[in-house]
Formats: sequence, C-alpha cells, structure tokens
Amino acid sequence: MTGATYNADQLLDAILTSLDDDKAEEVVKINLRGKSEMGDWMVIANGRSTRQVSAMAEKLVARMKEKFGVLSKVEGKDVGDWVLIDTGDVIVHIFRPEVREFYQLEKMWMPGADTAAV
Repeated sequence: MTGATYNADQLLDAILTSLDDDKAEEVVKINLRGKSEMGDWMVIANGRSTRQVSAMAEKLVARMKEKFGVLSKVEGKDVGDWVLIDTGDVIVHIFRPEVREFYQLEKMWMPGADTAAV
C-alpha cells in the first residue's frame, strides 16, 4: 500500500493492530476531530517496561512507513518511559504504567462517549 492514499481511520486501524500485535496494554483511542488541530485521533497505550515501550514504538514507526509511507516524528524512544509518535493524523503515546498514571493524559482529553477503550 506504499504510496497509496489513506485516511486517518485506516491509519488508526493499522496503529491499533500494531499495538495489539506487540501486546500493548490498556489501549485507549480518543477522537480529536473538532477538538484539536493536532490530529484526528489520539491513542494511549502501556508497555510493561522501558524496553517494550521503545520496541513497540520502533515497530509502529517502521510499520507505518512500510504500509503507508508515513514518516513519523518520534520523541522519547531512547528513554522508554513515554514515547510520543506523531503520524500527522494520529498521535500515539506509549507509556510505562507508572508514568501514564502520573501524567493522566486521558483526563485532559476525556470527552466521555468519544473516548473508547480498544
């Protein structure tokens, strides 16, 4: 599918599949349409360790490049506590559980019914 056109929902589905394949935990998707200009979706997920968080991020970036030709911006992969992946249409946060609990990112974006655990 490289070079083909895609939409945000197709990208979201591929991201959720990638995270599922890599055993991400507590995955939540948040619809940002009409709420933010930064993207259409936000995905938040946990990894069990810094190694798993970094590996999930690395694989996700590679899969999005291979499948859609998307060059993602990545922050935090070297540390592995919290990795931010910006694909343009979907913003992905992968945390270690303790770091996710500390920042409580979902609470800033929880519009109620528009937030769905996957």
